[in-house]
Amino acid sequence: MRVVSLVPSLTEAVAVTSPELLVGCTDWCTHPADLAERGVVRVRGTKNPDVEAVLALRPDLVLANEEENRPVDLDALRAGGLEVLVTDVRTVPQALTELDRVLTACELVRPAWLDEAEKAWEAALPVDPTRRLTAVVPIWRRPWMALGRDTFAGDVLARLGVDHVLAWDPERYPRFDPDQLPALDVVVLPDEPYLFTADDGPEAFAAPAALVDGRSLTWYGPAMVQAPGRLTRALRSVLDA
Repeated sequence: MRVVSLVPSLTEAVAVTSPELLVGCTDWCTHPADLAERGVVRVRGTKNPDVEAVLALRPDLVLANEEENRPVDLDALRAGGLEVLVTDVRTVPQALTELDRVLTACELVRPAWLDEAEKAWEAALPVDPTRRLTAVVPIWRRPWMALGRDTFAGDVLARLGVDHVLAWDPERYPRFDPDQLPALDVVVLPDEPYLFTADDGPEAFAAPAALVDGRSLTWYGPAMVQAPGRLTRALRSVLDA
């Protein structure tokens, strides 16, 4: 098969499982690191893919996501005669199910890493076994935006015993004012999509801030195998300080 992926997480999932299938991906697809060496063609971003470039690659299947990709672009690909598989991932169980669906559509046997990811999340323990923690999870600055309702990253943290305070906001990624937040146990600052650092982000909050790996928090794919451990260690290192 020939596969184009418009989703970084799915790019990694396919490339790790069967690298010869992948012929195109977005500029945001950073893993595995050797995609360029493999000759995988870049087709611009998730929100502005080069439709003509994708069509020229003659893929048997295009992988997309309902949140990351625009319907107008996916409709244009379908109008060009391409098959487009659109995933919907808002929880850890959904991620595992959708990954299995994607790999099956790519005519691949279920890989060992997917079984390992499932086991890793079944065995995940709370960051603090004595209580649930409260957090805010910014994803952007200028303006400040954070996780809101119904997100994969929010479910990831909830399964580690961390409840983010904007989980019931009507928006999935609401704007917020750091000065108007309730008392928090921790601020979770990922390194993507905004690159929060020790000098850019923590100073805006009264609560301790944990800098975490964005892939562990938001990518559904091979990164899910190590995600529980990596996130737990990052959060505990701040809370125990």
